[in-house]
Amino acid sequence: MAFRAVMSRRVTNRSSDIGARWMSTWWGNVEPAAKDPILGVTEAFLADPSPSKVNVGVGAYRDDNGKPVVLECVREAERRIAGHSNMEYLPMGGSVKMVEETLKLAYGENSEFIKDKRIAAVQSLSGTGACRLFADFQKRFRPDSQIYIPVPTWANHHNIWRDAQVPQRTFHYYLPETRGLDFASLMDDIKNAPNGSFFLLHACAHNPTGVDPTEEQWREMSYQFKAKGHFAFFDMAYQGFASGDPERDAKSIRIFLEDGHLIGIAQSYAKNMGLYGQRVGCLSVLCEDEKQAVAVKSQLQQLARPMYSNPPLHGALIVSTILGDPELKNLWLKEVKVMADRIIGMRTALRENLEKLGSPLSWEHITNQIGMFCYSGLTPEQVDRLTSEFHIYLTRNGRISMAGITTGNVGYLANAINEVSKSA
Repeated sequence: MAFRAVMSRRVTNRSSDIGARWMSTWWGNVEPAAKDPILGVTEAFLADPSPSKVNVGVGAYRDDNGKPVVLECVREAERRIAGHSNMEYLPMGGSVKMVEETLKLAYGENSEFIKDKRIAAVQSLSGTGACRLFADFQKRFRPDSQIYIPVPTWANHHNIWRDAQVPQRTFHYYLPETRGLDFASLMDDIKNAPNGSFFLLHACAHNPTGVDPTEEQWREMSYQFKAKGHFAFFDMAYQGFASGDPERDAKSIRIFLEDGHLIGIAQSYAKNMGLYGQRVGCLSVLCEDEKQAVAVKSQLQQLARPMYSNPPLHGALIVSTILGDPELKNLWLKEVKVMADRIIGMRTALRENLEKLGSPLSWEHITNQIGMFCYSGLTPEQVDRLTSEFHIYLTRNGRISMAGITTGNVGYLANAINEVSKSA
């Protein structure tokens, strides 16, 4: 009995040792993830004790005092919602009312596609979620396809299609020498891509460059897409925020619709309603007919189910309340124009301040570009100097968030840019 007990203890101890070794190695191979280049800028800014520090890296609107803004239409919508709704799940496809109002913004108030029920649409977790949902849809139903992404683009686009396991190709977009669009190379890439390719397009206010095609260039692109049978997927994160006019900012999409394309659209209310933390968006896919739209929507919902099951309620209620009420919608249109106009005004002020300093460089691109961001043309080394010498924070690709510029800091920023760019 004693021998048996000793052997039992030895076996138990050996098993415990093996188990402990396995448990200690479950996550031993996990290395810290690389810091997000954009979020890392904000972290560095917050850690800087300098009273003169400036953050022009954040991709969120600020007023002329550098403070976050909640729109009055949003506050009023919240007052109307408070105490009048339950906390039940939304359907997998989200708020029907919110989706309906969102489609009107993209496709047009009196769109035939909406009337004919040809659009498969679901509420998404802002624009990021809409892109990811479409990327997974593309992978599932076009498994041999790839996505063409502009150079440069919002960095997360690459992450989204990579994690959906969709192969990526790139196409020319920005021309550093002119700080503008490389339209000739862009058109060559569209022509040379295999027939029936998927292309990711920024509908307006291209992030990070602020460079958009002209209306005529959009028409040429649409014609070439039709000739090649390409599929255009529009990421529209800035409708209304770019020019102050949601209709004008949707012009690229309307051109493709007029030309008979079947397209996909990711929409977001982060920027144009300031609903950053509410994560409200929409994914839509224009289909050949109502039957196809029903099938596509069912599959989009099927993809959403294991991801997050149902989208959040509160932000969708805010959007549907604002867009569904003529008074509140008009207030939103006024407020979004105020935001857009402030950004446009800061572009003019920054350029004028740089020119007053006698800079020999051309700064026309600051006012030629549109939207929240300006692709300044500053090199990574010049950006490093802005941070180390002047406590000005932005991403190393030279992208300036115009929302971080105020009447109080624009002169300081211009002086610093002038100093570091003298070596250019």
